Amino acid sequence: MSERATRTLGEADPADVGWLGGKGAGLARMTQQGLRVPPGFVIGTPTCRDYLAEKALPEGLADEVLARLAALERITGKTFGGGPVPLLLSVRSGAPVSMPGMMDTILNLGLSRAAAVALGQATGDVRFVADVVARFHAMYAETVLGALDPGEGVDEVEPDDDPGVVYDRVWAACARALAEETDEPVPTDPRAQLLGAIEAVFRSWNTRRARTYREHHRIPHDLGTAVVVQAMVFGNLTADSGSGVVFTRNPVTGEPGLFGEYLAHSQGEDVVAGTRTPDPVGTALAPELLAELGATCADLERSHGDVLDIEFTVERSVLYFLQVRSAKRTPEAAVRIAADFLADGHDTGAVLRGVTPAQVRQIQRPGFDEGDLAAARAGGRLLTTGIGACPGQVGGLLMLDPDRAVAAAQNGGDVVLARAVTSPADLHGMIAARGIVTATGGSTSHAAVVARALGTACVVGAGEMAVDPTARTLTIGSRVLHEGEEVSLDGASGELFAGRMATSTPAAAVGSLGALLAAAERASGGSLLARVTLPADVATAREAGAVGLVTAVDDVLAATGHLDGLVAQLLAGDTGFARVADLVAEQFAHLFAAAGAGEVGVRAIDLVADEARELLQQTAVTTRHPELSVPLGSPALVEAQLRGLARAVADAGAPVRVHLAVRHISDPAEARELRALADRAGGTVGVGAYLTSARGAYHAAGIAAACDVIWIDLRALQASVFGLPGRHLLTAEPLDDYRRRGLLACDPRTTIDPAVADLLTRLARVEAPGCAIGPRLSGEVSQEAAAQLYALGFRRFAAEIREVRPTVLALGRAALS
Repeated sequence: MSERATRTLGEADPADVGWLGGKGAGLARMTQQGLRVPPGFVIGTPTCRDYLAEKALPEGLADEVLARLAALERITGKTFGGGPVPLLLSVRSGAPVSMPGMMDTILNLGLSRAAAVALGQATGDVRFVADVVARFHAMYAETVLGALDPGEGVDEVEPDDDPGVVYDRVWAACARALAEETDEPVPTDPRAQLLGAIEAVFRSWNTRRARTYREHHRIPHDLGTAVVVQAMVFGNLTADSGSGVVFTRNPVTGEPGLFGEYLAHSQGEDVVAGTRTPDPVGTALAPELLAELGATCADLERSHGDVLDIEFTVERSVLYFLQVRSAKRTPEAAVRIAADFLADGHDTGAVLRGVTPAQVRQIQRPGFDEGDLAAARAGGRLLTTGIGACPGQVGGLLMLDPDRAVAAAQNGGDVVLARAVTSPADLHGMIAARGIVTATGGSTSHAAVVARALGTACVVGAGEMAVDPTARTLTIGSRVLHEGEEVSLDGASGELFAGRMATSTPAAAVGSLGALLAAAERASGGSLLARVTLPADVATAREAGAVGLVTAVDDVLAATGHLDGLVAQLLAGDTGFARVADLVAEQFAHLFAAAGAGEVGVRAIDLVADEARELLQQTAVTTRHPELSVPLGSPALVEAQLRGLARAVADAGAPVRVHLAVRHISDPAEARELRALADRAGGTVGVGAYLTSARGAYHAAGIAAACDVIWIDLRALQASVFGLPGRHLLTAEPLDDYRRRGLLACDPRTTIDPAVADLLTRLARVEAPGCAIGPRLSGEVSQEAAAQLYALGFRRFAAEIREVRPTVLALGRAALS
């Protein structure tokens, strides 16, 4: 190793998250702020990457770790592997990006027989010694050796037993249980334990669950994890000891004030594992400890400028801080917290970074129909009530196994996954599910934390529920449900219902979200038009914040049942388009009247659109009319649409500014011909081009000279550069599989490819005073793509209605990044 692989918590730079990982950076900051943090050191992420490349610990690492260990012994006054006061260690993972529960941890490391005897003499509690030995043996066996060891022999211990004899008995019982799984024993040498644990944490970076989590959250696979080695403190030592997790604000609602849980006489793994249900921190902690915790949490929130998730341990009434990180939160909580922070004068950029476009999407999701919900309650369909861990009202097929949940979802079903308790091994099923319910655990359990990260409706601690995955039944009292039956879940109230309820779309988000989006819009200075199809869409688009509208003639005709007639006319050889002009005038008059004032961009009929091949019977139509394969192959069809739109504007009696944009234009001569057609049609409707090809981008300046508007059809442009049908950029497959196989360096659905970025750079530099230029975005708008477009200089966009709010936020974040 050319440089030191380790840094102590006191000397590390907390800002160097990439090297320290999130956990190490948080601990370093708290240590340097003077908080009570158990001392320790961090092995940096570069060492993990070296280990994964070489499949062995780098040369010199063991010596450096043992030197740090000797220093830790001096600081604590304890002895690793012996007495009179033994030093035990926790060895924990800590990636640069939070991945809760996805990688490995080992507690109570450093137990030899001598250390166990010394621990018993130092604490005077031999049952505590037995518990620590069993926990360590089981955790090391599972994490390092990959074998199940339930931890044996604790219940037989008597208070006056000799600690050495207890160690021998418990260790031997654990070893016998482990021998049924593997021939490799847990080492009795504490130093071998430490090096084995470090390797195990490094290996856990590439476990299936960790890779699945990173793929879902688009976290790079090459970051690696740091390893945090710390002196242990014991929440399971005495009655006035315990462990807890606390949030500086409620992660479900966003309400200010401490929110969390505490479990007396426990280690931290007991709180987050969900196998025991903890108590609310506000009532479980002694008043003086609660006051200290509250004051410290408030200080940490102010210094971090974020809502925090803090793990702590109480050892004999002394409070220790073990972790601080940005809190996972529900979308509703994220928006309320951000609005509160804005009102309190926090930095706008930091506030906007605390909310994602995905969270804005999630709070727009449908909820249960109120009538159906009332009928379900009155009809006795309420099965049980647990703890609401992540809001969302969903229904689906009851599944009791994660693999079967994935299979059901892949077959097109909505799934509610029910488990006694979830673990990282269930992640693939949790991702597939629309809702999750567990029998045990609290709001900081694995199920709750992961569900909040996924934005999936979740209920935990439904204690009346008995899950039998073998029999494939869920029993609640006298009610027995079988896997595959329909259920409904309310992740806010914690209720689980038999049967499925209808859902309805909630009112447009207002209040906190409105204030947040207003700040984002001010920051970006952008303007956003929303895609509409029917007059009823207009109010929704305006409420979402759109300053104008875009639509398409073929979409409107399809939605009103008239497109089939046009296709039939073309197949019959009739190219008289008077009926098209009449239909456009009739249908668009209603839309323009609803729009009132403002801009409405209309895309002309595209008879070669990839996303509507079957609807438009493209092969048959273009075989009969090959001229329709090119943008202006039928001037009469384009002119009919222009005349129809002009009549619609007059009939609507509204001061709308309308333009007709033709797709696939790639030559200035086409643009000039389009302008001439508009002039012949009366000149009251503007004209524009949808650029879908590299050639169109190349000739953008000449095209802009003859147009009022240019829309850059980003999806079509990306697809053409990749040589893919445009429809594939709106679906999961086949590109998900292609990406998993490493066959594309860029995901064209979420990221602008460098080849396309070069074309967009050219477009952004076009000087056309009379022509407005902007990207037309299809499907979900990723934060990454929005940031790339904003950085190129684009300030005018069009998107789907449901994407208006997420895009406004994304652009505001991009402006302040």
